[in-house]
Amino acid sequence: MISRRMKDLHPSGIRRIFDLAAKMENPVNLSIGTAFFDVPEPIKREAIRWMEKGLNQYVGTQGLTDLRAALHRHLEKQGVQFDDVIVTSGVTGAFLLTLLVLVDPGEEVLIPDPRFVMYSPAVELVEGVPKLFSTYPDFRIRVEDIRPLVSSKTKALVINSPNNPTGVVYSEDELRAIAAFAREYDLWIIADEIYEHFLFDGLRFRSIGEFYPKTVLMRGFSKSWAMSGWRIGYIATRRDVIQKMIVAQQYSYVCVAPYVQKAALVALEYDGSALIREYEQKRDYVYAELKDFFHIARPQGAFFMFPEAPDGDGDLLVERAIQKNLLLVPGSAFSQQRSHFRISFSASDEDLKKGIAILKQLVHD
Repeated sequence: MISRRMKDLHPSGIRRIFDLAAKMENPVNLSIGTAFFDVPEPIKREAIRWMEKGLNQYVGTQGLTDLRAALHRHLEKQGVQFDDVIVTSGVTGAFLLTLLVLVDPGEEVLIPDPRFVMYSPAVELVEGVPKLFSTYPDFRIRVEDIRPLVSSKTKALVINSPNNPTGVVYSEDELRAIAAFAREYDLWIIADEIYEHFLFDGLRFRSIGEFYPKTVLMRGFSKSWAMSGWRIGYIATRRDVIQKMIVAQQYSYVCVAPYVQKAALVALEYDGSALIREYEQKRDYVYAELKDFFHIARPQGAFFMFPEAPDGDGDLLVERAIQKNLLLVPGSAFSQQRSHFRISFSASDEDLKKGIAILKQLVHD
């Protein structure tokens, strides 16, 4: 018999689109949240160099000493409050470790809606209770909307900035308000900051960890430098929590490939500003082309847009788009509502042009 924890979990809506793409002939793919470029050459060369030197066996679960030292320096420059770090199997691995260590069965985790697809299922996997609160229509977190959900079982609040799927970036004032709310109820904040480098319009990255010490910061290299298949992320938080995460990782992921960790040292120092500017240009192009056809909150970061379907049915629009060989992700993959859909502008200029033409045609049809 299938376990109770798994029988009611369903495949990710993003993975369903991924599977569709494998079956379609040359689709215009604006669905998947991966980089449009390959891993930069200096980072690839460093991984190969260490692989060829024989750094291919198990290493310490917490991560290589030199990488952890570099991560400490990176975080300290940002004024983040933390004690220690652990290198993880991507941010998805980081999130699961966090839940395993912090959340007991029956405890509640507050999650904004819309949200990244794994948050609620991962909470359910550890037998916690996800409690969603709406951030529509502007996708901002308002503490007055969360307060009614807090109970004696509430353990943590998840935030994601820059945000997937909306592209929203929380301001310093918003982060301070969230921190004050968490402090009032003595909650953990679990912060997904995988898109820390993807900021537009001259915005400076601010972390909730600057304002609240009871935070688990989760970051990684998958998005910034196209290393999604290399599975490397990290967590920064209190030392007692890190020590238990080490134990949880020993019995699950074991360790991150050591040559990938060496490459991450180069990635930490890599100047990707030109790539970020290219993403900003793509954002500007797609937004300018579609803003008169859809209601869209202009993204400030990440590489997604979350437009509202003209008839309020984003799922139906995605189905119609698929019929025209365009892949998008329905809003219901991220939300209790189905009014929106997600566009990834992390794509070639040619695909963006084709996708925009199809979307405009769908509105006119």
